[in-house]
Amino acid sequence: MAVSEKHDRFRDGADDPARAARRMWALGDYTPIAGLIAGLGRELVEACGAGAGHRVLDVGAGTGNAALAAAERGAAVTAADLTPELLETGRRRAEERGLTLRWVEADAQSLPFGDGEFDVVLSAVGAIFAPDHTAAAGELVRVCRSGGTVAMANWTPGGAAGEFLRILGRYAPPPPPGSLSPLMWGEPEHVTALFAGYGMRPETEARSLRVEFDGPPERLIEIYRANFAPVLATYAGLAGDPGRAAALDRDLLDLAVRENRAAPGEPGHYEYEYLLVVAGKAGGQG
Repeated sequence: MAVSEKHDRFRDGADDPARAARRMWALGDYTPIAGLIAGLGRELVEACGAGAGHRVLDVGAGTGNAALAAAERGAAVTAADLTPELLETGRRRAEERGLTLRWVEADAQSLPFGDGEFDVVLSAVGAIFAPDHTAAAGELVRVCRSGGTVAMANWTPGGAAGEFLRILGRYAPPPPPGSLSPLMWGEPEHVTALFAGYGMRPETEARSLRVEFDGPPERLIEIYRANFAPVLATYAGLAGDPGRAAALDRDLLDLAVRENRAAPGEPGHYEYEYLLVVAGKAGGQG
């Protein structure tokens, strides 16, 4: 399906938030973006200790960065995501690596799994995009067994990735009423309050993901513009306003130039700050 056709389908589903989100995330080809941040899934899996003998659920798995990392460590992994196109890419990646995972189309706010079905429930910048944070947090906790672990990696508002999303937000249409910003998941106070409502006390730590890119900032932005669904959706909404589209071009490029830590002539080097969240579910918790 051509990208322009996907844009039309995205606009057609705008009256249904879940349907619109599913179609939005199907825009473009997420594979290059997943490659840039592949290390995030590995870091999350290592931080929460997921591995052999664990039943692991990756929520908002996308194309499987964290899910595949957990499977490579011997875990029995279920990868859940709202968007079937992303899951299909994940299946292909798993097959190429000789890994067996279960891939399930699911909404983070209403997971189709039983209470306490998993030992480890994790999400690497996936569940943060669910508009109802309380519902998403509740589902992460519900499907985790007593004595298990919930772990997340969430972009922070002040980091490079967070600023990228904030720029897009200035040009995108307002979100549906009641929707909360995904960047709130990167605020320790917000995450602590969310999980406290379910009797959990998460540990949080600000970390930085090193992202290396062999090209100038202009090329990095071209890749995001061609492949990252929120960028494609934002530009689609600006189709009749070339002035604002040009302003978005400038803002994104300015950010990439500003955040590039590399010396002149060296490959691009960026630091994407994220909040690591690890919460143990005490025995006896529902």
